[in-house]
Amino acid sequence: MTIRKVGVIDIGKSNAKVAVVDLDSRTEIAVRKQQNFVVQEGKYPHFDIDKIMDFALRALRELNAEIPLDAISVTTHGASAALVAEDGGLALPVLDYEFAGPDQLKAEYEKLRPTFTESFTPRLPGGLNLGAQIFWLSRCFPEDFARTRWILPYPQYWSFRLTGVAAGEITSLGCHTDLWDFTTDLYSSLVMKEGWLDKPPAVRPASDVLGVTLPEITEALGLKRPLPVYSGIHDSNA
Repeated sequence: MTIRKVGVIDIGKSNAKVAVVDLDSRTEIAVRKQQNFVVQEGKYPHFDIDKIMDFALRALRELNAEIPLDAISVTTHGASAALVAEDGGLALPVLDYEFAGPDQLKAEYEKLRPTFTESFTPRLPGGLNLGAQIFWLSRCFPEDFARTRWILPYPQYWSFRLTGVAAGEITSLGCHTDLWDFTTDLYSSLVMKEGWLDKPPAVRPASDVLGVTLPEITEALGLKRPLPVYSGIHDSNA
């Protein structure tokens, strides 16, 4: 099948957008937008995943009715990951990376994090180092963290929601995370030390088709057939 019209789910920190991109003209030809809010209640400030999902599905359905889509792709902000349980739900909410909570364990974390020569990652505050987020969550909520089957970069979490296929991707894993060793092109020493190596899935290129829309997603979008869904990419690197 020739792909000409792609529905792109674009999740930024302040706004979520779904656009139809015409690959012939390389332009957005239709757009839906919604403001994002951080939920302050609960264990810690986190992103409203259900609200974003409802918006994305509604926008894709509306846009597909106007301009039939050939494929779906995803791009999101960095510094976020989803801890996904065996049943596909979240083991813990997706933490707001501006939350200062991870700094509570700053001294302990800095003893474990990779050197700059390994990760090419500067030390950043709050949850901007994704490794610091995951470390804090594992220490503060050990029972919930133990339910984690997959640690998914944020773009690949949304591709997972659409296809059921788990994957990692280098532009997100290499985005000041402390999780990637650029000298070996493998997961970093932090991942090894913390025993997380069984949680990240295989790394796939952003251009890979992970799979097609799940039956329930295909129905929710009003599609005549399942659509291919690409792995997705970190927005700044895109």
